Amino acid sequence: MTSTTNPIPVYCIPGLGADQRVFARLRLPEGFEAVYLDWIPPQPKERLEDYAARMAERITTQEPFVLLGLSMGGMVAAEIAKRRPASGVILLSSIPSAQSLPFYYRWAGKIYLPQVVPVSLLRSASAVKRIFTSERSDDKKLILQMIRDTDPGFIRWAMTAIVQWKGEEQATNLLHIHGSADGLLPVRYTRPTHLIPGAGHMMVFTHATEINRILATELPHLYTRAV
Repeated sequence: MTSTTNPIPVYCIPGLGADQRVFARLRLPEGFEAVYLDWIPPQPKERLEDYAARMAERITTQEPFVLLGLSMGGMVAAEIAKRRPASGVILLSSIPSAQSLPFYYRWAGKIYLPQVVPVSLLRSASAVKRIFTSERSDDKKLILQMIRDTDPGFIRWAMTAIVQWKGEEQATNLLHIHGSADGLLPVRYTRPTHLIPGAGHMMVFTHATEINRILATELPHLYTRAV
């Protein structure tokens, strides 16, 4: 499959309010190895595109690699791919461009809504339970803990950066896995390559088996198409 005996690094970027623990149930096929990219502190009023450019500096381009992003992490991965020659881009519960943002997100960006909504609302257990309704109780506990561990300033910056994102789709070697019941990034606004019936936004927890099956089949082909 590969031209080297070393595993191909898959740089994994989590979603907003999450860290590498969100990928605990993902299993990459043989020949690939997960490398987790933690979030870095944003600069004041930094655009998502510029933030991704700084994240890209942490990626070694001396060897082939794949990008994998969950939710907001997928948006960042799509922007990184414009700056680093990735062999492929994998989006989970995400979108490849700002054109796939729901219209009401763009509306919120125009009136700067994320800057006036209290961050405590997003971090509260009641709000999270209304958004994530299909996870197991232990999954909900982990989701809540990751959100509590996230800096409130980062959450506010990220919410603004997402709704004001202007990035256009560019990734050509794309694997986009989405849930048909995603309530945060509804599938009707985007065109995934693979749709998982009944899966919500946190399908990385609830439908990991299906995601792993798709990765086992498609990731080797994604890589070989690029080399």
